[in-house]
Amino acid sequence: MKITKIIEAIEKNQKIIIHRHIRPDPDAIGSQAGLKELIKHSFPEKEVYAVGEDAPSLAFLANMDQVQDSAYQESLVIVCDTANQPRIDDGRYKTGRQLIKIDHHPGTDSYGDIEWVSTDASSTSEMIVELALEAESRGWSLNDDAARLLYAGIVGDTGRFKFPSTTVKTFQYAGELVRYDFDRTALYNELYQAEEKVLRLSGHILQNFQLSENGLCVIKLTADLLKEFNVTVEESNQLVQVVADVKGIKAWLFLIEEADQIRVRIRSKGPIINQIARKYNGGGHPLASGATIYTWEEAKDLAADLEEVCKNHA
Repeated sequence: MKITKIIEAIEKNQKIIIHRHIRPDPDAIGSQAGLKELIKHSFPEKEVYAVGEDAPSLAFLANMDQVQDSAYQESLVIVCDTANQPRIDDGRYKTGRQLIKIDHHPGTDSYGDIEWVSTDASSTSEMIVELALEAESRGWSLNDDAARLLYAGIVGDTGRFKFPSTTVKTFQYAGELVRYDFDRTALYNELYQAEEKVLRLSGHILQNFQLSENGLCVIKLTADLLKEFNVTVEESNQLVQVVADVKGIKAWLFLIEEADQIRVRIRSKGPIINQIARKYNGGGHPLASGATIYTWEEAKDLAADLEEVCKNHA
């Protein structure tokens, strides 16, 4: 069983370095840092590091460690919540002694000496809880901070347990986590509070969005618009769900302009959109995906493809 192989690999190695994807969300940080805390609590003598660029908006969850290149030579490397190798934050993941992939996205890129991909899981954080419970008989145990991090990851990737990926197992594992001592109210406040400028941009979107006859909504956040509201690209990610409750919407497309590319966020209430995302340098879940394009002409083609998918969805 793959979980057992991962547990054995962690037990065998003294030094472990954990990666996740670029532009992290709560599940990326939650699963990565939650796994670190789980291992450190279960094996205090081990050296365990979480690496990647710091994400200021998620600093309340965890900050990243600084690791020398030489540390990788004798390390087990684990990559959490990352389907495709180009999206792994910090290319040194290839230089470790052994590589493990733990992910819940549909498999588009096979990598690692051990791969555990569970597309039925709501989040990679849910998978880490499963690993922790599986390893209890071997003396492993969670602590309060690991529980807080993993709960944040599950909440983030299920949209507070609203998304279809939420299952009976998701609620069971969340129930296990809330047995630990952490402030859920404070955690929710940190996850979902927004600055005034972000809320004002949200109001602008709600006042100006248009819904096509096929149920597609396209939101363009140009560099000029972001500058007008003094909102960063990272902060704009908080707005992806702002049109989710519009009556009649089938899918929505957020196009966020950066200096050298256009960041794409696609969400759906039924039409399968990850195949479209893969066409445009991306991927993800059937109802929640991301991609990268480089011109507004590409954006028109992407919108047209999504329009067709919405049109053909009953």
